Amino acid sequence: MKIDQTLYSGRPAEKRSEQENAIYNRLDELGISFFRVDHEHADTMEDCLLIESVLGGKICKNLFLCNRQQTDFYLLLMPGDKPFKTKYLSAQLGCSRLSFADEKHMADLLHTIPGSVSALELLFDTEIKIRLLIDEELMSEETISGHPGFSTSTLRMMRTDLLKYIESTGHIPTIITLPVPEDE
Repeated sequence: MKIDQTLYSGRPAEKRSEQENAIYNRLDELGISFFRVDHEHADTMEDCLLIESVLGGKICKNLFLCNRQQTDFYLLLMPGDKPFKTKYLSAQLGCSRLSFADEKHMADLLHTIPGSVSALELLFDTEIKIRLLIDEELMSEETISGHPGFSTSTLRMMRTDLLKYIESTGHIPTIITLPVPEDE
């Protein structure tokens, strides 16, 4: 993967996609500062490790999930290096086993594509159909990172600023505790 080795402060000078510009506009409206790294499409945690080295902060894993009936949707933010087992989350939420939501729901609700989802896209979930879940480990981090619309840029901002941004979208995060799964 090709990555720009420059750490930028703030939004890019050149015009980006409508979705990305909407996210930058909201960040500007809220007075939220951030750092940015531009790169080729990054859709794996391995790609994110390369980005972390320039960004100067860990990138969290963002999983878009749904129930079996595809009527309840969840966006889970968790440490990037933590393994994920749906049974632990399903038990905490008191719902049937969760699975990954499909591409169509991701496009409709978050205006993005697989590999690009982050809490920044909650801006587009104006009907609040998605429940935001944050692993408590992230709440002890000073900064949190995410893609602004598509995974060709990654932003790093203060955790408190991301929570301010999330609040501005009308979403209320649920803090959950995901154990590190033991070998089964």
